[in-house]
Amino acid sequence: MVFIKEESEDMKIEETFRVKQEQTDPKSLKEENQELKEKEQTCFHQTENTLSQQGAQKTRSHFTCQQCGKCYSSKGSLIVHMRVHTGEKPYTCKQCGESFNRSASLKIHMRIHTGEKRFSCQQCGKKFSQNGHLITHMRIHTGENPFTCPQCGKRFNRKGNLTVHMRIHTGEKPFKCKQCGMGFTQKASLNAHIRIHTGEKPFVCSQCGKSFRFRVAFNQHIRMHSIENSFICCQCGRNFTDRKHLKSHVRIHI
Repeated sequence: MVFIKEESEDMKIEETFRVKQEQTDPKSLKEENQELKEKEQTCFHQTENTLSQQGAQKTRSHFTCQQCGKCYSSKGSLIVHMRVHTGEKPYTCKQCGESFNRSASLKIHMRIHTGEKRFSCQQCGKKFSQNGHLITHMRIHTGENPFTCPQCGKRFNRKGNLTVHMRIHTGEKPFKCKQCGMGFTQKASLNAHIRIHTGEKPFVCSQCGKSFRFRVAFNQHIRMHSIENSFICCQCGRNFTDRKHLKSHVRIHI
């Protein structure tokens, strides 16, 4: 009995030793160490990313314009913005001499000289040098007029057209003639007016050589040479260069 008891105790000791040996197996320890190492690296990267995000939030909009308070995420963007206040235009077109405050603006401008028009309308095929011009053009097809006059409710497909229209209500005439002081709501109107002082007549008829100071008068003259575009009386067949003249003539037949 004593022998059996001692043998049983020896077996327990051997079993305990075997279990400990399995637990301290070098291969198992290596795998456990590898897992711990991977977990530590994962935690480190997560912590690093969190700190990086926090740092980005802290440094975001760090560069502030001292004149208007507008903020930018990079110093380069602030430098470009400052040209709005200083009027600096370091990028000059070599062909016409026009200057710009951004290199991107110069690249877009160069398409005028090269004739490049990369933006095409899918409905009518008309091409444009700028994507913004294509977007505005598409409103002709969609009928969209997103800009509304707050005073009379008239709608426009261009913001610039609304700005000009608002001057009817405000009476503003920002474009002044330097020679006579007359004011205009649009720069194009001022340019046309200046021709009265200079005597310039840039619109020349290719058929008869007659020149005109204003485009409206030129267009009316062109109709004289084109029966297709003239206004014809349905009753007597007489041609008129202006719709108003045709309306006045029609009263004869009433």
